[in-house]
Amino acid sequence: MASDSKIKVEVVYALPQKQTLLALEVAVGTTVIEAVRASGILESYPEIDIANSKLGIFGRMAKADEVLQPGERVEIYRPLKADPKEVRRRLAAEGKTMGNTSKKESGED
Repeated sequence: MASDSKIKVEVVYALPQKQTLLALEVAVGTTVIEAVRASGILESYPEIDIANSKLGIFGRMAKADEVLQPGERVEIYRPLKADPKEVRRRLAAEGKTMGNTSKKESGED
């Protein structure tokens, strides 16, 4: 493969009300962070703190310096507003669940 070859990748960032998916072509050997920067998404969403944001590829955590493969989707994760373990503890203390109730548990037959 020639050193000037390009691959197609996507960069995605999701907010509760909106998802942005940007398709781009990058050079073979481009890293996760390089694709994020090349996509222009940081200009569209200045609130992204890329130095502290977690990144992933198709739902699995990825390091910023991981080299991308053709067709991969880079995901920029927003920080959690609440620790899921703490939310479950609080709900359990209140006798509630996170909505994963079966018909039997809810009293329905």
